[in-house]
Amino acid sequence: MSDATKTATLTIDGQDYELPIYSPTAGPDVLDIRKLYAQAGVFTYDPGFTSTASTDSTITFIDGGKGELLHRGYPIDQLAAKSHYLEVCYLLLYGELPSAAQLEDFESRVTNHTMLHEQMMNFFRGFRRDAHPMAIMVGVVGAMSAFYHDSTDPSDPWQREVASIRLIAKMPTIAAMAYKYHIGQPFVYPRNDLDYASNFLRMCFSVPAEDYEVDPILARAMDRIFTLHADHEQNASTSTVRLASSSGANPFACIAAGIACLWGPAHGGANQACLEMLREIGTVDRIPEFIARAKDKEDPFRLMGFGHRVYKNFDPRATVMKESADEVLDLLGVENNPTLQVAKELEKAALADPYFAEKKLFPNVDFYSGIILEAMGFPTSMFTPIFALSRTVGWISQWKEQLSDPALKIGRPRQLYMGETSRDYMDIENR
Repeated sequence: MSDATKTATLTIDGQDYELPIYSPTAGPDVLDIRKLYAQAGVFTYDPGFTSTASTDSTITFIDGGKGELLHRGYPIDQLAAKSHYLEVCYLLLYGELPSAAQLEDFESRVTNHTMLHEQMMNFFRGFRRDAHPMAIMVGVVGAMSAFYHDSTDPSDPWQREVASIRLIAKMPTIAAMAYKYHIGQPFVYPRNDLDYASNFLRMCFSVPAEDYEVDPILARAMDRIFTLHADHEQNASTSTVRLASSSGANPFACIAAGIACLWGPAHGGANQACLEMLREIGTVDRIPEFIARAKDKEDPFRLMGFGHRVYKNFDPRATVMKESADEVLDLLGVENNPTLQVAKELEKAALADPYFAEKKLFPNVDFYSGIILEAMGFPTSMFTPIFALSRTVGWISQWKEQLSDPALKIGRPRQLYMGETSRDYMDIENR
């Protein structure tokens, strides 16, 4: 972190305190309150951490007002159009786009680590058949620390590197096996002659009884979903990974914690909630009814998949995802899928309605990614596992960055205590 360029004066009970102000390369200035308690004996209060920077980072930048998302300075729309997921993984992990030789080496290392330890198959079979795939992923990823002892020490740079490659490589295999187990089909092992997205689709949808060819349009759409979800700055799950890692926990435990946080419907479950809403609408003729409900302040109904907490203009990822959604629906059709028919018509109705334009409630990435995954044949229970697969590289990049910070401290948020003050214990017969 560079030296503070400005200061702010805070006055408490007539006493002035000078607080440093840091100016980032992009985004608002940051007021440094690290010494506030030591100097003034007060904490700050910020539920949800909506106005608090928990760290300094060089990985991802979001400007919600402009609808801008940058990875290491590169706009997400350029990366989604010109790059592919593993190249973006390299960029997030190492800070620069790779040369051809560097990319070939990185892809080779990932491809050659996609297999799981064979004894982990027994771990899958310990779950009930109706277990949610996210429950399986939380357990299996956390259990990796019991199988890969040579990459659990976060203080060793080489072990951090090995763990990073293993997690990126094995997460599609884990997600696909969680899906296969969930639907009662045999596991499909990865193949080294396929690209990252194609390999995942084959592990999910092929069966031993017949050959399976991955359609390149679907593989490209899958790769875009991975790319567009790769990292998103200091969101809830990323902050969870960072908080877990601040204690010195092993990398597999930290990523399992991130998966657990992502499972929440307000975070990674948003695209699943969107599809459930589309099914609730049911048919195209009911769209005006639900549009009217969304406008009614007295009605608790909200259009899922529209608007975003961070993006106050438009979600830059949604523009790219819409292109993929159009390509996939052109390929697979929507005629026999009422949910997809409702999605297409709801998109048109909302974009044409001045109310949603004024409120800046544009379709977001969750709306379109849910449509694509539904069209591909994934059940909604797999939407969040696919999100977790995609976000793994972001979590790892943030984890590695934090561990290399010489100022790293264990996370310890403060509180505004409003409970009882000290009181004496009363014997049970006197209560």
